[in-house]
Amino acid sequence: MTELVLPNDTNTLHNLMGGRMMHLMDIAAAIAAQKHSNRIVVTASVDNVSFRDPIRLGNVVTLEAQVTRAFSSSMEVHIDVWAEDIPSGTKLKTNEAFFTFVAVDQSGRPIDVPEAVPETTEEIALYDGALRRRQLRLVLAGRMKPGEASELKALFELP
Repeated sequence: MTELVLPNDTNTLHNLMGGRMMHLMDIAAAIAAQKHSNRIVVTASVDNVSFRDPIRLGNVVTLEAQVTRAFSSSMEVHIDVWAEDIPSGTKLKTNEAFFTFVAVDQSGRPIDVPEAVPETTEEIALYDGALRRRQLRLVLAGRMKPGEASELKALFELP
């Protein structure tokens, strides 16, 4: 997804507002989840949003979203955000995040989604890490006991 940063999108420093950036990220991630599942999707969680560098007025913003892993009805989506200053020819990765979406039926009830099959080295790494990130989300939300988070426990087990 590509957007142009206009004056109404910026703060008093002429940088893209964080809330506007998150709005764009949510849309791009939802489109990726909807395309993967061919279902209506709703945002379930947002985590690991990083704001590395400001995006300036007049920059072109490109958001790249991909489903990293699908569970029964939920999908993790990874988003990379790039800011490009066309006159200077510079392009910089400015943001990154993980969103979780749940596919729902017409009544709003969760519905199964197809499996995500990683193909590239990068996709495999994101796929492998998705279960740990999911367990962390569930533990932090109080929906899983820390002792049940086997993938997380394995990270911290000492010899």
